[in-house]
Amino acid sequence: MEFLQRSINKPHRLGVLPGTFNPVTVAHLALAEAALTVVDEVVFVLPRHFPHKTYSGAGFEQRVELLDLVLAGEPRFSAAISQGGLFVEIARECREAYGADVRLSFLCGRDAAERIANWDYGHAGAFQEMLTKFDFLVAARGGEYCPPHSLSRSFARLELNGAFNHVSASDVRARIGRGEPWEHLVPPAVRRRVGEIYSLAG
Repeated sequence: MEFLQRSINKPHRLGVLPGTFNPVTVAHLALAEAALTVVDEVVFVLPRHFPHKTYSGAGFEQRVELLDLVLAGEPRFSAAISQGGLFVEIARECREAYGADVRLSFLCGRDAAERIANWDYGHAGAFQEMLTKFDFLVAARGGEYCPPHSLSRSFARLELNGAFNHVSASDVRARIGRGEPWEHLVPPAVRRRVGEIYSLAG
């Protein structure tokens, strides 16, 4: 794990927010800010390689630049590049960077939690095995996430300060492409660069 910026404090519980950040949105920031009520630090993780996606829109270096801009000066936020893109790979890299005793909590919305829990990991019990290594903090997104009873101890609800169901990176890109207002969907610190990067990408 290669850090772009790192909090100076050693966390007991670490919030892990992996993403494509194509671009980073106000919803990403709201998720991280909400998590700070229960974790000591949030690390935004940008994988070099995604298991199910390829880089399009903004390039890798441009996404790094956007993360740098939006997280600058936030003492409890860190940003890092991971080599692996799967949650279990990211968790392993976090353990190596933060130590074996840190509690890892992945941050996501309801839609992502459902995809993660229902993914085919190759053999029965694989996901339950992963949940011995980390847990999840899940924000409502188009409804609440209700995990199966057998997994309920590994999922906790995360309350956001505001409504963000309408916010997505894909909608930002689509709005820029159509010439519609999009600025309210991204943090102020990156509006100028998002406009420049995605206008050219389109």
